[in-house]
Amino acid sequence: MILNAPFLLFALVAVWATFMVVTRAVAIHALLYLVVALLALACIFDVLGAPFAAILEVIVYAGAIMVLFVFVVMMLNLGRPDRLRENTWITPRTWVGPGILAALLLAALADALAMAPPDGGPVVVIDTRQVGLALYGPYVLMVELASFLLLAGLVSAFRIGRHIRGEDAP
Repeated sequence: MILNAPFLLFALVAVWATFMVVTRAVAIHALLYLVVALLALACIFDVLGAPFAAILEVIVYAGAIMVLFVFVVMMLNLGRPDRLRENTWITPRTWVGPGILAALLLAALADALAMAPPDGGPVVVIDTRQVGLALYGPYVLMVELASFLLLAGLVSAFRIGRHIRGEDAP
């Protein structure tokens, strides 16, 4: 059995970041760790030979969906006042976890680039028409249901957040 060092490093980062997601008390910190976990999963896809899946992971999940989540958390604004929260960011202890994650990802990326073949392997061209047909052909109903589910979650979170702060509208 041959161990692939980049795969193991990316897997370690993904598992640790996911553990940090479920153990953080502050929602925005959990979301930032979730971004790291999703980026590590994209790196795993790339190491396994699926660069298109890796790019889609970054664009769809780490990009669009996470922007939506961060927007909802910022819209609800249920945390401590900004000044108190930002004062804790300047302590060195706060930067140990992100620093370790960044170092592990950098080491895995350097190792993956060093092991990459110089010719880059065979190139398969996939145009946007094929991607669109694959996503919105047989799965159009599922894509639309997922968008409605996200919209319902956004509206519900906004309503609950307004209710908790006492800003109920008639």
